[in-house]
Amino acid sequence: MGDQSNTGTGQPGAARDDGEGMPGSSVRQTSETWESLFRAQVGLMRRIRQDPVFRELPIGEYDVLFNLSRCPGGWTRLNELNHHLLISQPSLSRMVDRLEARNLVRKRPAEADQRGVELALTDEGRALQRRIGSAHVHRIQDVLAPVLDAAEMEQLRVLTDKINARLGQ
Repeated sequence: MGDQSNTGTGQPGAARDDGEGMPGSSVRQTSETWESLFRAQVGLMRRIRQDPVFRELPIGEYDVLFNLSRCPGGWTRLNELNHHLLISQPSLSRMVDRLEARNLVRKRPAEADQRGVELALTDEGRALQRRIGSAHVHRIQDVLAPVLDAAEMEQLRVLTDKINARLGQ
């Protein structure tokens, strides 16, 4: 399977300890783990995207609102927001323009650098994010709870947090 996938190397390998992975992990094991993680994420996203709540606002646009809702001061730079998303800067700019036209976000010149742009949720955007977010977390619960028990969910969270910490996320 790995040999035909463009998501992994598919290369079998011997155990290694080269500072890039844990001692004893092989290239093959790493590739198979990556493919399993990737396929699980794709499968979950396919199920979650089917949620009727995303007919009102596409999941990609919801992701922008969600990330803006997590900004401590309420405002964040466009390029900082882009670090948390899997879309290009031009695509994000167009998406933000659509969200602004719907009065879900507002823009202003960056305080520290007038060439930059800062974004924040409007009251309407915050309310929509909360409403969709509530339905979204219940859908995630519906999808994951039959598969993983509480201890397994905690273990998965710990492992993904470890990956994110290593990647500086």
